[in-house]
Amino acid sequence: MRQRSRGRVTPAAVAAMCAVAALTGPAYADGGSTAYTFDPGAEAVAGTEVNTEAAELKAGSVYKSSIKAGQKLYYRLNLDATTNAYVSAVAVPKGGGKVAYGDGVTVSIRDSSDLQCSSEDARFESAEYPRPIAAYAYRMVRKDSSTCQGPGTYNVLVERESKATSGPGDWDLELRYAAEPELADDAAMPTEAPENWPSASPAPPTPAGDNRRKGGTGYYDATSLQTGEWKDEIAPGQTRFYRVPVDWGQQIFATARLGNSTASDEFIGSALAMSLDNPAQGHVDDVSPMSYSGKPASVSLDPVPPVAYRNRFASAESVSAMRFAGWYYLSVTLSPELAKAYGTKPFPLTLSVKVAGKAEGSPYAGDAGIFAVTEKDKDLAERGQSGPQAAESESNTMKLVGAAGIGAGAVLVLALGVWTLLARRRAAAAQPPYGGPPQAW
Repeated sequence: MRQRSRGRVTPAAVAAMCAVAALTGPAYADGGSTAYTFDPGAEAVAGTEVNTEAAELKAGSVYKSSIKAGQKLYYRLNLDATTNAYVSAVAVPKGGGKVAYGDGVTVSIRDSSDLQCSSEDARFESAEYPRPIAAYAYRMVRKDSSTCQGPGTYNVLVERESKATSGPGDWDLELRYAAEPELADDAAMPTEAPENWPSASPAPPTPAGDNRRKGGTGYYDATSLQTGEWKDEIAPGQTRFYRVPVDWGQQIFATARLGNSTASDEFIGSALAMSLDNPAQGHVDDVSPMSYSGKPASVSLDPVPPVAYRNRFASAESVSAMRFAGWYYLSVTLSPELAKAYGTKPFPLTLSVKVAGKAEGSPYAGDAGIFAVTEKDKDLAERGQSGPQAAESESNTMKLVGAAGIGAGAVLVLALGVWTLLARRRAAAAQPPYGGPPQAW
């Protein structure tokens, strides 16, 4: 009976393993949505126009809020004297509301005396069409500074600027607060920005065998990519999100290419916008929006420096933002204006991504959280999975393994029950029948 039960368990285990293999395949599907996907774990929070009434933001948390045209909203942080704090704001015009050149948001962190710790803005410039834009501010602990260094209450101020000709509707906000880990050896870290770095674009990556990757619709579900050439589709007015693991000492290069169209040859200025953001959703750099006239076109990010702790001391945003390892986010938006001349059918989009340089060790003590590249991150990039897809795969795998275990347990219990029943019958057969002849003495 034990041999039979082992034989029956094997098919269940094999089925579970086969299902696991199927779940880890490339992530690509047809269709798509122009809507931004907010983190489903985001907590609703209302900004206030009076700082003393502001709600507190907690480290490691994500929040959803909204802001009106011309509004200035406060949120609160409680900081110690040793932690570098980062708060990002992703602004998303509701319903694709109209935007104009210069519209945008400014994010700043201020101490209790309203002294500014840092500030960054995100603007709709020549690409005057609605899309998610992101900016962050930070409180950085520095030995050579007396501003924003003590423990206590700090204010996060988010300000929206909109022209009179812009849409009057509210903008949604996705807020993230991340705390940077403690350094392993503070004294050994350089305090000067790099003066130069490799700026030559590397050879283009070799296209992979299965190189179709459908981009996400937000930072939350951004599709993971590694070095390679990746094909997707993008419709007018749509924004695609991707993320790339970039470790300490590594550089990221990216090029977006739009395929030709047979529908028209009309010239559209600022047709495609591409942006790069760091693991804290702080803006790194963007490209001058690409024009399009029905012919193949491409645009590339300017070379950024390798990821290094010392980059934070640079005055240039594109250098300063390359201050920690982790997931770097690429977003690509196609102008809705193309729909008038070319129709609403998606355009073929190709992303060439190159991560160059040898990975170096982390400067942090202990777990670096989002400011690190793990083996799991590399696996996700290789498979082309987003964070939610990976979580669903893991959950389904556990359910399958659990089901296989339950099936095996049920077979074992049944086998034990049959064995017990047979044993009792044998014992009963060995006893003399009731009222039978007496035994001989």
